[in-house]
Amino acid sequence: MKAIRIPLIVLSLASAPVFAADADLSLTNDSVKGQVNFFDTNSEIQVGTGYTYHEGSRHIGNLDFHAQGRTALGNLPTTAGLGLRAIGWDDDDVDGGAVALGGFATVNIPDVPGLSFTGGLHYAPSILSFGDSDEMTSLELRASYRVIRNAELFAGYRYLNTDFDGRGDLNLDEGVMAGMKIFF
Repeated sequence: MKAIRIPLIVLSLASAPVFAADADLSLTNDSVKGQVNFFDTNSEIQVGTGYTYHEGSRHIGNLDFHAQGRTALGNLPTTAGLGLRAIGWDDDDVDGGAVALGGFATVNIPDVPGLSFTGGLHYAPSILSFGDSDEMTSLELRASYRVIRNAELFAGYRYLNTDFDGRGDLNLDEGVMAGMKIFF
């Protein structure tokens, strides 16, 4: 990572509380990701942006737009969203991206206050992909525990894969992750 990008990332994360509902930071063995969401779970829309640095000079950015609402799975309170995730990536001589359609759901467990499970899946066929990407799949699964009213810790699995322009699959980011989310 070039030294000039570090102050820009720090400045972006420091200014996040002014405009954001939450910000999270997650780590895998090979990557670090920061995500800022601009509306809370009571809003009817969710807009967010994120940046991932993957070891080996791979940069991945995302912009999310979802309609969201509260529902229930069985008797479990759930927040669900449907929409799109625009993803762009750059890795030295190759780059690409896609506009993936999909959604997410966060299920709260009332018997264990603070415990929740989140899953998100987005997929872009080749018609919605560009550059060296032919299609793209983004999957994220999390188990979270809210330690205090405005902060939670989480662990899970992240998978971001693209069909690399007819030359096979390329895992842009994959691994077990851990992180924290701060609510403003």
